[in-house]
Amino acid sequence: MASKHRRKAPPHAVAHHKRGIALQFARFRAAGLSALAAFLAVLGPGLLAGLSDDDPAGITTYSVLGADHGYRLLWIIPASTVLLVQFHLMAVRIGAASGQGFVGVIRSRWGHVWGYFAVIGLLFANFGTICAEYAGVSAAGSLVGIPSWVSAPIAGVLISLLVVLGSFHRIERILLIVSSTLALYIVDGILAGPDWSAVWHNSLVPHMPVDNVGWIAIAATLGTTLAPWGLAFIQSYAVDKKITVDKLRWERVDVVIGSLLTGVIGLAIAVACAATLNRAGVHIEDAGDAAAALRPLAGQFATVLFGAGLLGASLLAAAIVPLATAYSIAEGVGAPASLDLDSRHFQLFYAAFVGLTVAAVSVVSLPGLPLIPLIYTSQVVNAVMLPLHVLALHLLASDASIMGEARSGPLSRIGGWVSIALIVACVGALGYSWIGGHCPPTSTPA
Repeated sequence: MASKHRRKAPPHAVAHHKRGIALQFARFRAAGLSALAAFLAVLGPGLLAGLSDDDPAGITTYSVLGADHGYRLLWIIPASTVLLVQFHLMAVRIGAASGQGFVGVIRSRWGHVWGYFAVIGLLFANFGTICAEYAGVSAAGSLVGIPSWVSAPIAGVLISLLVVLGSFHRIERILLIVSSTLALYIVDGILAGPDWSAVWHNSLVPHMPVDNVGWIAIAATLGTTLAPWGLAFIQSYAVDKKITVDKLRWERVDVVIGSLLTGVIGLAIAVACAATLNRAGVHIEDAGDAAAALRPLAGQFATVLFGAGLLGASLLAAAIVPLATAYSIAEGVGAPASLDLDSRHFQLFYAAFVGLTVAAVSVVSLPGLPLIPLIYTSQVVNAVMLPLHVLALHLLASDASIMGEARSGPLSRIGGWVSIALIVACVGALGYSWIGGHCPPTSTPA
């Protein structure tokens, strides 16, 4: 009878035979961890999705924010972090209630055409971002004299082997370990010796930009913190981890911690550059420039920490962004999407991941190839997709036919519309700057 009921249950309601939140919870409880067990069982989606937003494109944006504008615009990072918490929580709740990733639930709710549209948009935008992640690996390697045609392929092979051959738990543990390297940026921010009173004041009190470039920086920071691929990843990954509605209480803690750490690390990067590069009048183009420029201003140790953090961020995002895209591609055509699929037989999910990785590594490894136009174009698509993505999340989260009792309440719906209006206004300001031809590639949202 139990097996008959299990066959009738929806796929997302049945824990994977190797894992599942209930099994993890039982093991942790047996080890005497009591209430902490529930949190440890769901730990992962919030931390990985949040911290992967601090990727090379994000590090570049935060670095430029601090180097070009000093402490004045630091407040946009905490403000963006609040929105990150809001929409990551929304995405996880939709995944838990529907048992589907972002593209999957769009396909079910609005039809295959909209599902394919979402896949194509994410694929086009994400590929440039994946190239940016491997460009970050190359930039970190170049700090110690390793050429890109060596560092990028090695990183691509290692990450592909981990994803295709590893189990869900092994992949998750390794990615969580890699994400811990981002804490080096917090140390870097302290070593820079900033004016802490100015940091606190400008982080909490908004100051409007004095020129058009400042508005671009605000929109860029919002876009790089609240990246569409991150929103797609956290929803699909929560489904793959078998997060259910009754476990959302503890998953919210995971999401909030991951988002807050993302904001703290972004703030530390901007502060480090404000206290050193802005003070010295140094302009940078990318995160590699920031690491190199710190050497004469903050010492060799600060440069090493910045470079190590860049490498860790690049490796983490080089795994997460292709995973987010592979989830979306598989969901778009109705194929299985899980890190526990049998790798001995062809799986579209793994094929998409490896294909994206090989293509990005090939692009980054080509000598003399101008990466900036490719990456810049992808960021334009990301900027256009962000309002559409958060609008879709808001509509889905408010739909009782999908969410049931987990649908958004009246206050949440009002808050969602206010946040969407803010995002549209920021992206609109950036679009106005693009039309005017004043937006530099380094200041585009990731």
